Amino acid sequence: MHAGSTIPNRGEDNLRSESARPKAAEAEAMASSIRIAETFTSLQGEGKLTGTRSFFIRTSGCNLRCWFCDTPYASWEPEGGFRRVSELVAEAIDSHCSHVVLTGGEPLLPLLSVELVERLRSAGLHVTIETAGTIDRPCIADLMSISPKLQGSGPEHTDVNGREKPEGSEMPSTTRARWASRHEQTRWRPEVIAKLISRATDYQIKFVIDTPADFTHCAAAVEGLLIPPEHVWIMPQGTDDQTLDSQREWLAPLVDLAGYHYCDRMHVRWYGNRRGT
Repeated sequence: MHAGSTIPNRGEDNLRSESARPKAAEAEAMASSIRIAETFTSLQGEGKLTGTRSFFIRTSGCNLRCWFCDTPYASWEPEGGFRRVSELVAEAIDSHCSHVVLTGGEPLLPLLSVELVERLRSAGLHVTIETAGTIDRPCIADLMSISPKLQGSGPEHTDVNGREKPEGSEMPSTTRARWASRHEQTRWRPEVIAKLISRATDYQIKFVIDTPADFTHCAAAVEGLLIPPEHVWIMPQGTDDQTLDSQREWLAPLVDLAGYHYCDRMHVRWYGNRRGT
C-alpha cells in the first residue's frame, strides 16, 4: 500500500447508505399519502345535508387565498402530516358515520384524492366533496359541493367597500400582491365546474356573500353556469352569531326572490368558529 493511503471504512459507507434509506422511505410514503390538516366527526353545517352526522377529512393546502378563509391552517399556513389513503379509509369506517366529507383547503389538489374517493365509496360510504371548482379530477362524488369564489374574494388589502381585510395582513406586500394576482386568475373556472357536475350523482353550488355587490356577481355567475336555482345555496360571510344575524337581514330576502336556498353556517351557530367542527 502506498504511503499516505487509507483503508476504506466499509462501516462508514454502510452507515451513509442506511442513513439515506429513511429519506427514500419517507419520500415514498409521501408520494403515496395525502397531507391532512385534521379529521373529525361532526354535524354538517352547510347545504342540503345540514345536520347530517359526518366524518370530515380536511386536506391541507390550497391554490387560492380567500380573505375570509376560516381554515387558514389548511390554506394560508398549511399544517398537518402525510397519511396513507388506506389509513384514512379505515378511520372513516371506524367513525361509524355513513357520510364522509372531503374538504380543505382544496381537497382536489392531491392526485390521490381520486383514489381516496373511490375507496370510500367502495366501502359503501356517501362522499361529499367540498371544492372551489378550480381543479378537475375524475372523481365521482355522491354530492359535489362547489363553492366558486367571487370577484373581490382574494387577499387584496381592502374589500370593495374599502374595509381592511383581516386574513394574511402579516404577509409581505410583495407576497400578498403575488397571491392576489394568482387568486384572481384561478378563482373562476366554469368549464371545470361543468365537468365536476357532469360526473356527480348530485351537486350543489354554494356562494359566500359579504356585500350586496357579491350577490350581484353571484347571480351573474349562476346565469353563466346555466344551473337551476334550486341547486344554488347562499351563505353569509361571518364567523359569529351577531355577524350572521346582521347579514341575514338584507341577504335572505334577495335569496328568496331569486329562488335560491339560504344556507346559514350552522356549525358556527352550534360550536363557534373553531377547529374540528
